[in-house]
Amino acid sequence: MKNILVINYSQTGQLDEILENFLTPFKDFDIERLKIYPKNEFPFPWSSEVFFDKMPETVLEQPIDLEPFELKREKYDLIIIGYQPWFLSPSLPVTALLTDPKFKPILKNTPVATVIGARNMWINSQKSIVRWIEEADGILVANIPFCDKVQNHISALTILHWMLTGKKNKKWGILPLPGIKQSDIDAAEIYGQPLAAAAKNANFDGVQKEILDKGGIYIESSIILIESRAKKLFRMWAKLIKRKGTTPEKRAFWVSFFKWYLLIALFVISPPVVFIHTLLKPLLRSNIKQNQRRYLYLGIKNKPAIKGSVAI
Repeated sequence: MKNILVINYSQTGQLDEILENFLTPFKDFDIERLKIYPKNEFPFPWSSEVFFDKMPETVLEQPIDLEPFELKREKYDLIIIGYQPWFLSPSLPVTALLTDPKFKPILKNTPVATVIGARNMWINSQKSIVRWIEEADGILVANIPFCDKVQNHISALTILHWMLTGKKNKKWGILPLPGIKQSDIDAAEIYGQPLAAAAKNANFDGVQKEILDKGGIYIESSIILIESRAKKLFRMWAKLIKRKGTTPEKRAFWVSFFKWYLLIALFVISPPVVFIHTLLKPLLRSNIKQNQRRYLYLGIKNKPAIKGSVAI
């Protein structure tokens, strides 16, 4: 029987639900299910001050302490890592996991699949995940991002409502429910089917294409545009806060400054930029397709020949 390790951190439980459905096709496997926890658990709901205060360490990928955990084996036939992006970076618990010298040997020469639960931006965080997997000599074979498909600015409002109140309901009674659409969560098993078949045969060639062929996984070109610029700015802010925030009061000031910068950038600066991008989109079609394909296969070695079939 094939041995599968499924490991993740989920603060709200949304990613846990995605993974439970995703694993439905793995009934004939021996699944070791492990949830990791920070030694100092993060609050939920968040306060605005605490949430934005986590940005510098998250963006600079500084590991935190995790609660001790034990694995049953030293070798697995497949490892599935579930995670969420925070501030365009892997969440702090997952950063701690993948940079842990005790965990890295488990990845060596082992097929790895990542399952992401995101608002809509995951490219930069996946770049870090890919780097850590490769440094540990793991083999990334698939990446399945589940995203909130509501328009960017609306989803920002709904997710902030959920995070800061703990209520997964319609803000003002009119906005969509926050988080990933329930129908997408319920359908997660269809993306697990190709991976389960590949694991059964110990042949992962082409599995990412089979997953993408199921439909429903795509990257909006405007999201690629925003991500290409935002992570550099986040790093600048993270370093500035670490450098200037030499006392709790000074750090709080600079974190608050960043919060208001981010809100202005999101709701004032980005809309006209995205509008201009939309106007130019027909002229950039070829480049957009190449970028979409590149990110959907990020870090995956066995890529099919490009045929321009990725949806925009």
